[in-house]
Amino acid sequence: MAKRDPYAALRIKEFNIFLFVRFLLVFGWSMQFIVIEWEVYSITKDPLSLGIIGLMEIIPAFSMALFAGHIVDQKEKRNLLAICTAAFSLISLGLFFLTSDAITGHWSTNSTLYSIYALVFFGGFLRSFFGPTIFSLVALLVPKKIYHNAATWSTSTWKTATVSGALFGGFFISWIGVDKTLCLVFVLVVLSFIFLFQIKKKPILNTKIGEPIMQSLKVGVLFVFQNKAILGALTLDMIAVLFGGTVAILSVFAQDILKVGPEGFGILNASISMGSIVTMLLTTYIPINRNTGKKMLISVFIFGLSMIAFGLSSIFWVSVLALFISGAADGISMVIRQTILQLKTPDEMRGRVSSVNSMFVGSSNELGAFESGLAAKLIGPVAAVVFGGTMTLVTVVATAALNPTIRNLDLTADIEESEKE
Repeated sequence: MAKRDPYAALRIKEFNIFLFVRFLLVFGWSMQFIVIEWEVYSITKDPLSLGIIGLMEIIPAFSMALFAGHIVDQKEKRNLLAICTAAFSLISLGLFFLTSDAITGHWSTNSTLYSIYALVFFGGFLRSFFGPTIFSLVALLVPKKIYHNAATWSTSTWKTATVSGALFGGFFISWIGVDKTLCLVFVLVVLSFIFLFQIKKKPILNTKIGEPIMQSLKVGVLFVFQNKAILGALTLDMIAVLFGGTVAILSVFAQDILKVGPEGFGILNASISMGSIVTMLLTTYIPINRNTGKKMLISVFIFGLSMIAFGLSSIFWVSVLALFISGAADGISMVIRQTILQLKTPDEMRGRVSSVNSMFVGSSNELGAFESGLAAKLIGPVAAVVFGGTMTLVTVVATAALNPTIRNLDLTADIEESEKE
């Protein structure tokens, strides 16, 4: 077998442009997310309102996911991503106006709050198209033999953007205010839209253009549920994310428990993704192909333990360390899941399989946010986080005992076969 090149995907110009575009989009989205969470909690002082943000996003994202996957498999990917990016810019512009003095000085609190929820709802609808489009586009930019390397760099870029967006979002709230920060997000999204056209239009690999939508959706769903490796990885990650949605209530910890202000809030958010970045960059040098399933189970177990540690901590640096470890463990799990999906999904079904992935994992982020917000209101934020971490541990143990496919999963043969093509 040829020597592994950790920079293989980075040697392709269009893939580098794609990474830059993705960085700008995710950086802006991440910054927008924590700014809105900060603003909503500052307005309401009710942790349930943070859960409602998640609920407003999950309803359209989940309900539209399969339909979005069908559309992605039928359409040209570059232009579809451009349409999504343009729509995202309108959301950012709307949030900027809603938090500006011109609106806050004349609208009631409820009017502003409900309008924010409405734009978040539209963002959830839009996100159902973003995930499948990006996942499908990656496979059109690099040859199959380096899919696993491209998946690692793409995921690392996403996490890098998440960490820097979260970090700068917290500081920008303090430096220039909520409304100007959201205006900056708008500028970044417009910039990503411009650079996106440096990527050429790509061929549509689906040979069944015009296939009836119900038949198309059925084929996509059946593929996922019949592939035990994909189904097991998605299920494990879904439940872990569902009960580990601590990020949704970090503003409660920052303001009321740790009392560290917007700067500390940014650091708490950033520490999670910083841990992910470190481990994902390491996986470009240290392969995860051997004993893949066991590595995934161990990483999710460590994630659960770190969540419990964060919930019990009242010391800022301990909380930051716990979140860093949780991000590191989550990064390994994420790279493994994306590698499984890239290697085991046929080109013509990438949109639909990615949509099912978004229903399992992506939507569970928002459902987890609602669960965390509701639990924090009912039993308090500390108990809510500890409960979520404990449920994650229970899930890992149950999966290891009941799912031998995941427990014994090894991707060595899959990666070696892809490298021969």
